[in-house]
Amino acid sequence: MGKTYFCDYCGRSFQDNLHNRKKHLQGVQHQRAKKFWFDSFRDTATILAEELAKKPCRKFLQSGQCDFGANCKFSHMTDEDVSKLRQKVEEENKVEHNDGRPAPNIDEWLAKRAKRKENNSHSSGLEVEKEVDDEPVVYWLPPGYHAVHELPPSLHPPPPGGWKTTLNVEWG
Repeated sequence: MGKTYFCDYCGRSFQDNLHNRKKHLQGVQHQRAKKFWFDSFRDTATILAEELAKKPCRKFLQSGQCDFGANCKFSHMTDEDVSKLRQKVEEENKVEHNDGRPAPNIDEWLAKRAKRKENNSHSSGLEVEKEVDDEPVVYWLPPGYHAVHELPPSLHPPPPGGWKTTLNVEWG
């Protein structure tokens, strides 16, 4: 018994030799599994553009089933599915483009940073600056991340009053 090859796309293992590997990699089942794997990483805008370019599948619209399934060259999406996909694309674009707010200016950011550093150098301990230029410091999570209570403690945002420090702590 020689080495075995395990295909991550198909979840199959077989004896590893040139003939078997070549036969498997060129097989229809492997090609479909590989395509399915890489299609799972496509962004919604690409999926929407491809679905809008396709004509609707008559068989799927009439009976709700299609003999070709995922390999059908026609679209199996209803108008409701397409509208949901459009909304998802618009939400992603809003998040990407700062929710419609103008892009921050580098000079303003540097000025706020300098002011924050100046204020922190005068304060004692680990106090957290709550406001800069009458704007509260806001901690937010990007979309797709878990809720704050599900994060490990090291990733929690600081409490509103800042971290409480104890003096004269001895280690060891």
